[in-house]
Amino acid sequence: MIERSRWVPVRVVLVFLSLWVVQSRCSASAAAPIKTQVPVLLTLDTFSGAKVLASGIQVYSRKAIIQVEALRDDVVRIRIARDGVLPEDASWAVLPSARGQRVNVIPETSDAAVGFRTRSLRVRIERTTLRLSLADLEGNVLQEDAIGWPVEFHDDVFRVYKQMPANESYFGLGDKVGPLDRRNQAFTLWNTDAYNFQESTDPIYKSIPFFLTMRSGRALGVLLDNTWCSSFDFGKQMDGIYSFGAAGGPVDYYLLYGPEPKRVLESYAWLTGPPPLPPLWSLGYQQSRFSYETEAQLRQVAERLRADRIPADGLYLDIDYQQANRPFTVDSAKFPSFVSMLADLNKAGFHVVGITDLHIADLPDDGYAPYDTGAAGGHFVRNPDGSVFVGKVWPGPSVFPDFTEQSTRQWWGTLYRNFVSDGLAGFWNDMNEPSVFDTPDKTIPDDVQHRIEEPGFRPRVASHREIHNVYGMENSRATYEGLLKISPDQRPFVLTRASYAGGQRYGATWTGDNSATWNHLRLTTPMLENLGLSGFGMSGSDVGGFIGTPSPELLTKWTELATFQPIDRNHSEKGTAQREPWVHGPEQENIRRRYIEERYRLMPYLYTAVEEMSRTGLPVLRPLFLEFPEATADKHPLDLDAGNEFLFGADFLVAPSPFPDKLDNYPVQFPPLDWYDYWTGERMERREGGDKNTGPAAMPVVVHPTPDGVPVYVREGSIVPMQPLIQSTSEIPQGPLLLRVYPGRECKGSLYLDDGKSLAYRHGEFLRMQFTCAVQGNAVKLHIGPHQGSYQPWWSNLQVELYGLDSSLSYTVVSAQADSSTVVMDPAHHKVSVTIPDDGRGSDLEISPRR
Repeated sequence: MIERSRWVPVRVVLVFLSLWVVQSRCSASAAAPIKTQVPVLLTLDTFSGAKVLASGIQVYSRKAIIQVEALRDDVVRIRIARDGVLPEDASWAVLPSARGQRVNVIPETSDAAVGFRTRSLRVRIERTTLRLSLADLEGNVLQEDAIGWPVEFHDDVFRVYKQMPANESYFGLGDKVGPLDRRNQAFTLWNTDAYNFQESTDPIYKSIPFFLTMRSGRALGVLLDNTWCSSFDFGKQMDGIYSFGAAGGPVDYYLLYGPEPKRVLESYAWLTGPPPLPPLWSLGYQQSRFSYETEAQLRQVAERLRADRIPADGLYLDIDYQQANRPFTVDSAKFPSFVSMLADLNKAGFHVVGITDLHIADLPDDGYAPYDTGAAGGHFVRNPDGSVFVGKVWPGPSVFPDFTEQSTRQWWGTLYRNFVSDGLAGFWNDMNEPSVFDTPDKTIPDDVQHRIEEPGFRPRVASHREIHNVYGMENSRATYEGLLKISPDQRPFVLTRASYAGGQRYGATWTGDNSATWNHLRLTTPMLENLGLSGFGMSGSDVGGFIGTPSPELLTKWTELATFQPIDRNHSEKGTAQREPWVHGPEQENIRRRYIEERYRLMPYLYTAVEEMSRTGLPVLRPLFLEFPEATADKHPLDLDAGNEFLFGADFLVAPSPFPDKLDNYPVQFPPLDWYDYWTGERMERREGGDKNTGPAAMPVVVHPTPDGVPVYVREGSIVPMQPLIQSTSEIPQGPLLLRVYPGRECKGSLYLDDGKSLAYRHGEFLRMQFTCAVQGNAVKLHIGPHQGSYQPWWSNLQVELYGLDSSLSYTVVSAQADSSTVVMDPAHHKVSVTIPDDGRGSDLEISPRR
């Protein structure tokens, strides 16, 4: 039942009060004072009855309802309504196809509890306390409500409390700052323009209410589908308990079981959608600045990149290309030949991205088409009195589109037609938290009204408090869908700063206005890892730091690390020193060029990983535990011992210094496999420890950091596709496709290729290849699978590089496509090479010592 609670322990009151004040900071209107008295607690704590459902169970506590249903055998949804009426079953995050799915369950009832089981999970609700627990069928408890107060309400504010085992770690919540593991931290989700954010800043740009729990190698995902200001506390306020709640809206959350963490992320992608396959050029090096203010400046940057042979694909135009900072305009004085400039840059292999902030200059009767058409269609958000809300942003007084209306999103999409025709290749939705300069909270006020007119939703008016966290996502959605309508067979590229769960369906993202400091370089990896774990696998950070001027060494080290991140964009603030790769002289430029070149050589591997992400949701940049959840003896995440390390795809271990500004030696922790040094080809076979389940654990290698390098390793059993160096992805590589083979356990690899720009791959116009290898004594057998799909590759030959062989021997190849004369030895890099033709039918070859 829900009843006014009696005396509760003082610490419970203090915990709830502190969390409630956090909620009030986001949810109270600007004019209303924050309340500080102890709130009245309403709890669910009495069992009144239960109803068995085909897909779950519904429990009653007087008027309250607790509904638990299985969408799949490994995905459970919990909805709680205190007034006896479940809220509208609608979601901005969860796909209708997933939300509507159900599986039949087996009811389980006893004197102590009610519940059910699926083929993977067991749900149990205690009759005496209404505590809910989730376990696997072996009895391992995956999550359970806290003892004494599972759920609490105060008016519209609610909070859910869970037991927090001592050995459990927590990951996710998007681009929060700080360590990878969220344990002992607390966070607020309220999209905020967090200029100059630091390690302790919260909240920042995105609100992704999804996290993973990891304990003893088993993973569980938790999605709170609630758009209101929410908060998550992982044991910071109370030992042994974590909690989450919101300032309003529904109690509606999902539990996604692994046990492997990769399985959880695949389920999250099933629930909220994976990122779309991006255009290939967006994986290339991108050069940006706030701002390249004239056409001459932009052309000069492009010419220097090509003259210095620095591969690059993207150039960005920040707000200064616009007329008086007005979105969807071009300053013809600064950019007198805008269309021909874009055409020239495109011919040179550059794709130009233009910023289009969502605020529309408030210019009635001025001939400003975005305002005129938006006003005519009633597409701007309104104050409670019906007047259009006006706030100051870059153009001055501005109005804001009402993106919760489908018709508004459709109108917004039409604004891109001229820019697409002009030749802009991608679009950048910034300032969409939304940021407003002249309001107390620096955003749209709480009482501004949005009209929800959206398929799957009941038409109604909602306050900005409810819509704030999804506003940026719906902005990027409007852009993405509008571009698809303009060019139905071309992949859009949209970069968004603010978003919500599910926003990965519409846009890539970055970590916002970071700083040019060594600490911000160090913070980048856990931020990108947690973004990837939260659905946003297409992400990056401003290389070199947006705010301030980096030292030459900092910019070089950041450039090295960004080689192995999904988006590689160099961007800087107005007033800082120039940030292009050549600015600090030939020595630094040469190092930066070498790493950018390596990214382009690795493009087939990177594109294959991105295509996998578009199907499964698995990010490119991964924490170690995602591939190796049982890498340690007690199965705690290995990342807790080596937080600076990360995986680039499934096969590369990147191990920068944990303190990149220092030259102190540091250990590289290896998951329990053999590893190869990517730069030298040397096999790292030193081992210690391990057990029969995980195998021997690799001994840490002590590394001495250098300014011109970052340690990179390749796991045994990898087959890595690479290509000859190109200057942009528009260029066709000249020469054979390179397959680097690193023999070992479960030796395999794959390649995906298509035209890199259209949606023709959805109709079979792609190329997919699979590779395997096996070691037999000193010989290695390699199987190259046949081509799948109709897309024709750019190569006619394959160059196979085989690592880890005894370089003191000479080798021969047995193959229908090659003979021994094609074998090339390279003892310095511990490899032998052979080149064979590729006719698409597949082939087998064996490389073995000469007898």
